[in-house]
Amino acid sequence: MLKKKVYQFTCHFIPDEELRGFTVEIPALPGCHTEGDTFEEAKTNVKEAIELYCETLIERGLPVPEDEDISFLKTKVEVPLSLTKV
Repeated sequence: MLKKKVYQFTCHFIPDEELRGFTVEIPALPGCHTEGDTFEEAKTNVKEAIELYCETLIERGLPVPEDEDISFLKTKVEVPLSLTKV
């Protein structure tokens, strides 16, 4: 009997203003991303994308990476720019 391990990954759900859906990125899995027309659809799609990505790693004999503990700090930065020629 095969043992199953449950993995957890941080997923970034990025609203797409133009298409009115979501793009999802998984920082610990480079190149693994998906999208959905709604948050729920994006959430379902990202689970499938992660599963396929990790199955491919296992089939190739590569380790499944652990989630990265990424902290974000959001701040505004003022940058003065000269918009006219002096």
